[in-house]
Amino acid sequence: MEEFNEEQITKLAQLCRICCSEEEKRALHQHLAKILLYIDLLQEADTDQVKPCCRVLETPSNVMREDLVEKPLSREEFLANAPSHVGGMVRVPPVIKFSNKGS
Repeated sequence: MEEFNEEQITKLAQLCRICCSEEEKRALHQHLAKILLYIDLLQEADTDQVKPCCRVLETPSNVMREDLVEKPLSREEFLANAPSHVGGMVRVPPVIKFSNKGS
């Protein structure tokens, strides 16, 4: 694999729309160079006898818990969990703002 240089770091920063100081670019260069060296090391592993797989578990199963019907919370317990409430109802931020202009 070709060497990763600081010019490529500058181009990568531009593509990602991030601003990096020269110190950050040097640190990023060191980190990315280590990652690329590790990838090169992985490329050396002999995987000729390894069958490809599309999942880790041989027999996938539903990992969701069973849906159980339980006693519902009382209004007081429910409202105690709400960040804001008024008149026994949960207060939420407005989603739509109406304007009187142009009517």
